[in-house]
Amino acid sequence: MERTKVHVVIVTGLSGSGKSTAIKAFEDIDYFCIDNLPVPLLPGFLCLRERDMPDIQKIALGIDIRERKFLKDYEAVFEGLSESRFSLDLIFLEASTEVLQRRFSQTRRLHPLASPQIPLVEAIRQERLELQALRHRATRIVDTTNTSVHQLKDSLVRTFSLVDPRERLNIQVLSFGFKYGLPFEADLVMDVRFLPNPYFVEELRPLTGQAPQVREWVLQWPLVSEFIEDFSALLLKMLPHYMGEGKRYLTVAVGCTGGKHRSVVVAEQIAARLEDRRYSVKVSHHDKDME
Repeated sequence: MERTKVHVVIVTGLSGSGKSTAIKAFEDIDYFCIDNLPVPLLPGFLCLRERDMPDIQKIALGIDIRERKFLKDYEAVFEGLSESRFSLDLIFLEASTEVLQRRFSQTRRLHPLASPQIPLVEAIRQERLELQALRHRATRIVDTTNTSVHQLKDSLVRTFSLVDPRERLNIQVLSFGFKYGLPFEADLVMDVRFLPNPYFVEELRPLTGQAPQVREWVLQWPLVSEFIEDFSALLLKMLPHYMGEGKRYLTVAVGCTGGKHRSVVVAEQIAARLEDRRYSVKVSHHDKDME
């Protein structure tokens, strides 16, 4: 019987972009977490896990630019993990230079590359350049420029709590409101603001798309049913190719104006069609309770 691969997540990226928050998110979903583990200790730690802690099947490691050996040897590290019984994800966190400057100013922390001779802006630029090759190797790039620590944590928990030990593609269908901004975790975004809007029906306005009355009202229109069928068919055609490329997580975001009515109905209808085809699907509604 084939043994389930241990899932190893490496969290890295620009200093100040949220690595500590990300590690805490993985702790919340029962990953065994180590922050700033020296790379030379990694093989020994994995051997120790195999011998003394075989029940640990999910590991998250935080590594940043202070671990210079990782930047030099990361290709060998990845190849070693890929050739053994480990499933690897690399999350790269980043943010705009202006936001990183503000975060360091607010916390009074020192950037690891800054010094009396190297100002903060130059340190951020240098770090961005040094990590560029590693960024290209990432399985997921997360821009936290417009993201709070709570949003980052919630997004990672939603995404990685979907991990399936059989390594199937795990899909999240997410509804949202454009008036509140795009969800940063989205891989695919569909705008359904062209569909008939129950907001203008007075008795439906205070309800959400999960209410039977709203769902029936939205689905009564031929345009809505046609769109749901066409978009679901497109997704079903794409998904095997995503899987063929080794993608393990896919977030499909469906947005209307407020994220309360149309997007909720459509997201649930699409998710149901994917589930009917035996995909692993989770539905969440980002803004349905916003005022």
